[in-house]
Amino acid sequence: MLNIVLFGPPGAGKGTQAAKLIEKYGFHHISTGEVIREEIRQESPLGRSMKSYIDKGHLAPDELVIDIITEYVCKHKDCKGNVFDGFPRTTPQAEAFDKIMEMHGAPINLILSLEVPDEELIKRILLRSKDSGRADDRCESVIRNRIDVYKAQTAIVAEHYKKQGKYRAVNGTGDIDGIFRNLCAEIDPLLK
Repeated sequence: MLNIVLFGPPGAGKGTQAAKLIEKYGFHHISTGEVIREEIRQESPLGRSMKSYIDKGHLAPDELVIDIITEYVCKHKDCKGNVFDGFPRTTPQAEAFDKIMEMHGAPINLILSLEVPDEELIKRILLRSKDSGRADDRCESVIRNRIDVYKAQTAIVAEHYKKQGKYRAVNGTGDIDGIFRNLCAEIDPLLK
């Protein structure tokens, strides 16, 4: 089993690239952000508690996200591979994630980080807002806050995985297929 984390700031193209990876390799996919947004759409107790965080561009509490991931890993122990999108977002989440995955005999193999300049991220998210319906995609100040939160809390997770030799930076600008080829160039050697 190959376990990949698709890493990068909001608007880097993680969801787009995850869909292409799943189609090519037959991996399973989990987007913690999508799980949380679905809970918000359903107005579940979890969704209502998360809405105030998301609307302000803040991260979900670690405990909640770790519970979501643990449940997912338990259900997908025997698959070909997984693409984790939007997780881990903090160093405590990364540490807990490593323990969960090791406990299930399925360690993280690779962290692929999509690198995109801030102004390009803002442009992409504002464009995406026309289709997404997400309140946190419509306001530039909220978008900038999300990017700042990413830099302060999530980008530092890269150091955790660099120390393990699992981190790879991938240029996230250019056309979608070119970015995809760059991601595949990092994954293919692990499948041999």
